[in-house]
Amino acid sequence: MDNFWTSLKKPVLALAPLSGITDSAFRRICKGFGADVVYSELASSTAFAYQAQPTLNIVRFNDSERPYVVQLFGHDPEHFAIATRFVTSQIRPDGIDINFGCPMSKVFKRGAGAALMTNPPLAREVIQSVIENTHLPVSIKTRTNVQGFDLLSFLESVGDLDIKAVMIHGRTYAQRFSGPNDFETTREARARFAGTILANGGAQNPQTAFELLEKTGADGVGIARGALGNPWIFGQLKSGLHGGFSERPERSEVLRTALDHARLSIDLKGRRGIIEMRKHLCWYLQQIPGGKKFKQAAVKIESLQDVEAFIDQAWGNGATG
Repeated sequence: MDNFWTSLKKPVLALAPLSGITDSAFRRICKGFGADVVYSELASSTAFAYQAQPTLNIVRFNDSERPYVVQLFGHDPEHFAIATRFVTSQIRPDGIDINFGCPMSKVFKRGAGAALMTNPPLAREVIQSVIENTHLPVSIKTRTNVQGFDLLSFLESVGDLDIKAVMIHGRTYAQRFSGPNDFETTREARARFAGTILANGGAQNPQTAFELLEKTGADGVGIARGALGNPWIFGQLKSGLHGGFSERPERSEVLRTALDHARLSIDLKGRRGIIEMRKHLCWYLQQIPGGKKFKQAAVKIESLQDVEAFIDQAWGNGATG
């Protein structure tokens, strides 16, 4: 087994998985600005078992994205086995991750995502089914506590399995995506897990990402919402590691990147790519002083020509505040 995690320079800067967001276009943009490893959107293991094609489109990638990790969610070990074999042979990423952290109701009610942490025996079966059906390094993504089931006990229950990395969202299931990060639990995880540990949750800018690294002692950080409209965060972190943060991107660079992102998204997804770019354009505008006044136009784009006209307007029409 080629465990790419051991070859990455620390601290590892990862684009963490986000459903409906961390698609190939966004992953390529983030890699271009310094992300060391990128994760797919959440992919349903059950979907692979019954209707693989739509999910296949979610996990396809370009070699420029490597190292690239496909994240699977679900609750049925056999579905995980089918999905793992398919991903390993047909997609050929660098690793496979199992989601034990998603708090979304539609996922949790199916016994998947964070719900799997509340059933350690089933969690073991799921992990074993993935490990047994791939030669790729297997990792997991967790939370600190899910309805009384704590991370440290969970890691002890699966600690004998060949898990290469864990990304720890330092919040409970009840907290979802807000509130203070439990740095101490992530730090204590080192005594129970010998592989790569990535801290996650609340890294909204270089300063908070460095705080997360410092207070958890993790091998790296998983950045999700902090990268929305701000793929520069990875390069800024790397600059910080060498003595000082790089400057905030100029308006021209923000808009050029937004246009590159739009072209790539539309090329990969067509009409769907246009619709999905609306939210990304709104996030990019947050990087521009005075950019909020353009959001109403951003959510109405219908074509690449609309995107180009929008960028021209934002470029030359007072987006400087």
